[in-house]
Amino acid sequence: MEIKYFSDTDTVLVNFTNKEVVETRDLSENVLLDLDKNGNIVSMTVEHARRQTNMNDFSFQQIHSPVAQMA
Repeated sequence: MEIKYFSDTDTVLVNFTNKEVVETRDLSENVLLDLDKNGNIVSMTVEHARRQTNMNDFSFQQIHSPVAQMA
């Protein structure tokens, strides 16, 4: 997963996979979803990101399942 912020256009691009994009859907006026051939999300673009998101408070946290840790 990769997240890029383009300050010149105030756009956030979140890449979930590197699969080929075959379709782009407008989720809203400022959010676009890119899908692969099976309809799975490849990436998401958020335009006017500072108005749409809390860019100054970004964090990432991975939570491990107790069941997965036992395996």
